[in-house]
Amino acid sequence: MRLSNLAPALLILSTMSGAAVAQDAYPSKPIRFIVPFAPGGGADISARVIAMKMGAAMGQTVVVENRPGAGGVIGTDMVAKAPADGYTILLGTIGPIAINPSLYKKLSYNVDRDFTPISLVGNALNVLVVSPTLPVKTVPELIAYARTHPVAFGSSGNGATDHLAGEMFNALTGLSMLHVAYKGGVPAMTDLMANQVQLVFSTVSTAAGAIKAGKVTPIAMTGSTRFKGMPDIPTIKEAGVPAFEVNNWYGVLVPRDTPAPIVARLNTELVAALKTPEVTAKLLESGIEPAWTTSNEFGSYIKTETSKWARVVADSRATVQ
Repeated sequence: MRLSNLAPALLILSTMSGAAVAQDAYPSKPIRFIVPFAPGGGADISARVIAMKMGAAMGQTVVVENRPGAGGVIGTDMVAKAPADGYTILLGTIGPIAINPSLYKKLSYNVDRDFTPISLVGNALNVLVVSPTLPVKTVPELIAYARTHPVAFGSSGNGATDHLAGEMFNALTGLSMLHVAYKGGVPAMTDLMANQVQLVFSTVSTAAGAIKAGKVTPIAMTGSTRFKGMPDIPTIKEAGVPAFEVNNWYGVLVPRDTPAPIVARLNTELVAALKTPEVTAKLLESGIEPAWTTSNEFGSYIKTETSKWARVVADSRATVQ
């Protein structure tokens, strides 16, 4: 090699070596774990229990930061614009990641362009609960009743997962149940107990107290599998609507172009945390069923879910400005 070419070559080798050292030393400072929703909900609970376990394993603090607003858009956009160095990670959910791209006419981030998936975290299970005054105990009985009687279902808001679950149920059964949007799952549950609406596709965590008190009746789970905490409750798919499946999932993502070794390390540590008995027990206690994937598997799942919800949003004509 000529001396004139030696300096650039050494510079390239030095840069590559420095990058490798930096990645090998990862993490060398605290990691910010952004939750795009308020404290206390399923996403926040998941992030905090995982952050503690991952931080201990990685030798650095994983700090959960709640950045709520605009249906998860604010916090999600914040991570999309963060440095791709592994020190800002996102607890992404079905809404901001798979539903919002169809729901919002303009969105400040693009999931394909701006993020690299790490892994699924789990499914925040939803349960179809009905008013005890409704003379139904099963999904077929509900369908038969709703064909001849006016029925309204409540949700935590226009375009939320529980709203679109109801719209999917309408589409697959040929029903025309009326949607009533509330400012959260708790107000919807309150009105269900007062029989102002007749059913809600509620999260387990929101419905648990009312179920235990006998103030609402659970008739089916919305996801692909039964919930271990309610093993006698069938899925809607099992109960006679085979195409129905709503998994209200959570997962971890990082900004696009995060180095591959860091993506691999985060996946390894996240999956290891999810497999521990302590994390599993805490999530199940909150109605969240742990789940994990490779980065590529999660990426494929996001694409499938985005396509599915685009059809539901289009059929329901739901929009958010």
